[in-house]
Amino acid sequence: MSARERLTDALYGAGWGTVKKLPEPVAVRLGRTIADLAWKQRGTGVRRLEANYARVVPGASPERLAELSRAGMRSYLRYWMESFRLPAWSAERIRTGLDVKELHHLTDGMAAGKGVVLALPHLANWDLAGAWVTTALGIPFTTVAERLKPETLYDRFVAYREGLGMEVLPHNGGAAFGALARRLRGGGLVCLVADRDLSASGVEVDFFGETARMPAGPALLAQQTGARLLPVTLWYDDSPVMRGRVHPPVEVPASGTRAERTSVMTQALADAFATGIAEHPEDWHMLQRLWLADLDPARDPEKDRKGTS
Repeated sequence: MSARERLTDALYGAGWGTVKKLPEPVAVRLGRTIADLAWKQRGTGVRRLEANYARVVPGASPERLAELSRAGMRSYLRYWMESFRLPAWSAERIRTGLDVKELHHLTDGMAAGKGVVLALPHLANWDLAGAWVTTALGIPFTTVAERLKPETLYDRFVAYREGLGMEVLPHNGGAAFGALARRLRGGGLVCLVADRDLSASGVEVDFFGETARMPAGPALLAQQTGARLLPVTLWYDDSPVMRGRVHPPVEVPASGTRAERTSVMTQALADAFATGIAEHPEDWHMLQRLWLADLDPARDPEKDRKGTS
């Protein structure tokens, strides 16, 4: 393990070990302070966040983008402060921590017995949403986690999410897909964060007027198992309660090849994600490159405006 990997693991360990012991108001203030410091430093992540917001809010002035990125960093740090503290939250705190609109799409789908796939973008706090599902609804679910470096950090994330009641599978291609399909055929619930896929197997979609790639997994699972595919969007307001919406089901097209059906369904997910992101852009924590144009350094708007990083 490199020195940088040891430092990264130690910082996350300190977060889960220390922040969860803080009183909630103290943790909130700490998160906001860290967010503002990071925003003022204008590192690569902040500049990338602004470049992404420029797609979401076309025509926004530099001042508006700066306001959004500051709010975005505060939202991002709220996610981390909550996540570090979630293992210490009581069941009642988790149950009252999320208010969901149109929940019947999920409960009706589970009652049908054919399984449900929930697909989410990186909005607000998807870990809190997962803990709410297992605690308030009493519904266990399965998700996947990308293998991180160092391995000890990956183990921390798996242990954290399993402690919240989730079954976590490593993201290792066909084996994970097969396991998810089995859970769905048994009438289970699968939750996947699905707004970014830079692999060769990603599906190209129109996202805020430009091409991005999103994972094919949610659409393929729905087609293969008959499970209901539901987009979910989340957002924060000025209260301690996170808000959410379960969108109407994404239907499997009646005709076309599997690839064509997957493309149509993934585009429908992208459209639902775009609706939620456009309404609450500051809660979209996308500090990485997403659009295909940004993967070509010659067309990177961040470098055009800020110079190389």
